[in-house]
Amino acid sequence: MKMDNKDSFDESLLDIIVCPVTKEKLILDKKNNELLSKEANLAFPIKDGIPILLIEEARKISRS
Repeated sequence: MKMDNKDSFDESLLDIIVCPVTKEKLILDKKNNELLSKEANLAFPIKDGIPILLIEEARKISRS
């Protein structure tokens, strides 16, 4: 796992991590530094390059 700096997210993790609610793949939102679960309508934050996949840390998102 190569990381450019301490705050960058290793995008290869998207191949192995899933939404803790739906078990679906997550989508990286680089602009907001979050991982999105469209089925669960949740956005999980990425802090210091580490995805925080705790439901209580996620924010609700609207369907688009």
